[in-house]
Amino acid sequence: MGVSFAVPRRWGRAYFALQAAAGGAWWIAVFLSPPVRNATLGGLEPLVVAVLDIPLFVVSSAVAAFGSRVAAVVATGWTILVTVGLGVYATVTGAAGWGVLLMLAASGLSVLALCSVVLGRLPAEWVVSGPFRFRPATARRSAAAHVVATFAQIAAFWGFFLAALPAVIAFLEERWGFHMSFPPGAVVTGLVVLALASALGIWSGAIMSALGDGTPLPAAMPNLLVVAGPYRWVRNPMALAGIVQAVAVGLVLQSWMVVVYALIGSLVWNLLVRPFEEADLEQRFGAEFARYRANVRCWIPRILPWTPATESLQSA
Repeated sequence: MGVSFAVPRRWGRAYFALQAAAGGAWWIAVFLSPPVRNATLGGLEPLVVAVLDIPLFVVSSAVAAFGSRVAAVVATGWTILVTVGLGVYATVTGAAGWGVLLMLAASGLSVLALCSVVLGRLPAEWVVSGPFRFRPATARRSAAAHVVATFAQIAAFWGFFLAALPAVIAFLEERWGFHMSFPPGAVVTGLVVLALASALGIWSGAIMSALGDGTPLPAAMPNLLVVAGPYRWVRNPMALAGIVQAVAVGLVLQSWMVVVYALIGSLVWNLLVRPFEEADLEQRFGAEFARYRANVRCWIPRILPWTPATESLQSA
C-alpha cells in the first residue's frame, strides 16, 4: 500500500557499537561498585553471569557493529533471554529491578537494530498482518449489529489493555522497587480524565459502527468514510481516547511505568499502525479521504467542526 519503513543498516551497526561499549562499561562498574552490582544483579554471582554475558552480549554486539548478521541475531537473542530470566528473578526475589529495566530497554532497541542490520528496514507490516490486517467488513449486517460488535470489541480491548495489562505493570513496578508517590490529587484527576476519555471512545465507536457499515476492528473496517460526531474535530478520536485513557489509568494506579506504557503505545500506533490505516483509507476512498485528511488533523482537534459543506462555504 505504498508504506515504507526503510532503516539504514549503519544505524543498526551504530546501535550495536553503542550497546557493546555500554555493556563493557556496565560490567566494569559491576565489579568495581557494590551498589551498581546490587541494583542490577541482586544476589546473582557476577562471575557466573559474566562468563556467558560478556561473549554473548558485549562481544557479539561489538561484532554485529561490523555488520555481522549472525552476531546481531546472537546478541539480540541473548538480550531477550537475559531480560526474561532477570525479570523472573526480580519478581520472585524483589531484587535487581534496575537490571530488568535496563535489559527491557536493551531488548527493544536490539530488536530494532537487528531489523536494521538484517533487513535494512522495519517490518512494520507484521503489526498489521493476519487478524489485524486492514480490510472492510464483508458480512452484511444492520447498523445495530455493527454497534453490538463494536461494543464487544471495546469491552475486550479495554479489559486487556486498560485493566489487566496496567495492573500487571503496576504490580511489577512495585515488586521491582520502582514505585514513586504521585502528587496529591493524581487519583481524582485520573478518574475524571478516564471518564471523559472513555466517553469520547464510546461516542467514536458508536458513530463509526452506526454510520460506517462496519466496525473499528481492522478485520471488519467500515465500508463508508465516517465524517460525523467526533470525527469532525479530529481524525482519530478512538486512538486519542485510548492513549489518554491509558495515561489516566497510570494516574489512578499511581504508576509511572503505566504512563510510559501509554506513551510507548501512542508511538507504536502513530508510527507503525496509522500509516497503514491511512494508506488503506486513501486507497478505498481516494479524493474523499484526501480532502478530509487535509482539513482535519490527526491528533490536535479543530476549534470548529469540519464537514464537506463547511469547506464549500469557505472556498465560495
